[in-house]
Amino acid sequence: MDNLEFNKQLINYANTLNIEISENQANKFYEYMKLLLEWNNKINLTAITDEKEIIIKHFIDSISINKYVKNQKNVIDIGTGAGFPGIPLKILNNNIEFILVDSLNKRINFLGEVKEKLSLAKLKNIHARAEDLAQNKEYREKVNLAVSRAVASLRILAEYMLPFVEKDGYCICMKGPNINEEIKEAENAIDILGGKIEKIESLLLPEKIERNIVIIKKIKNTPTKYPRKAGMPSKQPL
Repeated sequence: MDNLEFNKQLINYANTLNIEISENQANKFYEYMKLLLEWNNKINLTAITDEKEIIIKHFIDSISINKYVKNQKNVIDIGTGAGFPGIPLKILNNNIEFILVDSLNKRINFLGEVKEKLSLAKLKNIHARAEDLAQNKEYREKVNLAVSRAVASLRILAEYMLPFVEKDGYCICMKGPNINEEIKEAENAIDILGGKIEKIESLLLPEKIERNIVIIKKIKNTPTKYPRKAGMPSKQPL
């Protein structure tokens, strides 16, 4: 797919979600896709390599939460992987500080090249486990918004995300369809960690792909013993 066709498809799909993408921003998405596919030959970044699927399942999916992001001061993306949803959201919001966290250093190296090639300012790529970084005073309860996509079940994810968020800030957990049981299982953990589910928004992406956005408000400080040491949230969920 050439640059012009890519831009046209991306902009048209974004319009279906009432999201505007400029030609300059679309060019950055195209460069990002090229880097993703190039690096994917060396390290495993994504199982999705069809260009149209990358547009819909990575880029459009990531920016589907943009209305919750665009008025924030800073955003942390937990378990960012190849940069989703953080990099697509950063392209649309270059004035907002973004912190992308992943436990695999080779992914962080990839994101370093993306940052350089796309000239993205106010972007930190951090190699760390979320459980460890959330105990760092520089980051604990210091962000307006935490986001995460396809990382873990909600009750585990809550322990990764909520410790980073300041009181009255938010977590946005990007999920697929059929999440009722997962939400029920997570209610106790979210309460313990100082959060409350404020809203669940159902979305339909292009190609009739179903998504659910779980929005959690931080209503009180997270107890200092959370998150537990690395590995514990997934081994013994709250």
